[in-house]
Amino acid sequence: MATSVKDNKKCFYKYIDAKRKGKTNLCSLLDTGGNLISADEEEAEVLNAYFASVFSEAITCLQDNCPPGLVDGVREQNGPLIIQEVAVRELLKCLDIHKSMGPDRVNPRVMRELADELAKPLSIIYYQSWLTGEVPDNWKLANVTPIHKKGAKEDPGNSRSVSLTSVPGKIMEEFILSVITQNLQDGQGLRPSQHGFRRGRSCLTNLISFYDQVTPLVDAGRAVDVVYLDFSKAFDTVSHSTLLDKLAAVAWTGALCAGLGTGWMAGPREWW
Repeated sequence: MATSVKDNKKCFYKYIDAKRKGKTNLCSLLDTGGNLISADEEEAEVLNAYFASVFSEAITCLQDNCPPGLVDGVREQNGPLIIQEVAVRELLKCLDIHKSMGPDRVNPRVMRELADELAKPLSIIYYQSWLTGEVPDNWKLANVTPIHKKGAKEDPGNSRSVSLTSVPGKIMEEFILSVITQNLQDGQGLRPSQHGFRRGRSCLTNLISFYDQVTPLVDAGRAVDVVYLDFSKAFDTVSHSTLLDKLAAVAWTGALCAGLGTGWMAGPREWW
């Protein structure tokens, strides 16, 4: 187990789970009326109702309602995104075979083994999805699991949702992420102070930068005030239409707006 844990962490967690006295199952939940429920289907409905309630109502950006600039199209402003077959093949060959399957029950091991055969048809699907702004319906589905964060376990508000989506959909997300990130960096849409969710940056680099600015002030005997902000359910409550407006100003437009507005951000997705 010690020699294989770097390649497969599941064996380690399986060993730990075997040593535990018992598994912690989802306990009874309080519904809106303050009643404790324990039936699986009823608990799922309570959690679903709560997770859906915290989302912003303005979640779509339909083509007719997009702000100026969003309807110009990707090809007119930036040229068509070329999703090459070789790029898809490389992503398929880098899949972690120990990851779980999505609702479509497509195992990442199968996709990795069949990378050469699947690269061409998937590249065609990805390219058409990008041009049309349409997303296959099964890529919008997710197995949602509640993870307890703090406080009483009976309160559904103390759990966060983690979504397990399809593997082919995740590969398409990789292309979207790389394009958006590249355009934000080229257009200087990201400030140097942004450390979160950036390659090569982390909480550690943010802390070093913070100390680099604060230490000289403290050494000079000057007062330093620090304000910490924590937005409750920040990712869940973000307005998708506002996010699309931001993307229109600094990144991509056209089909990306249609795809994100009507497909990729059409529901509660943990990766957003």
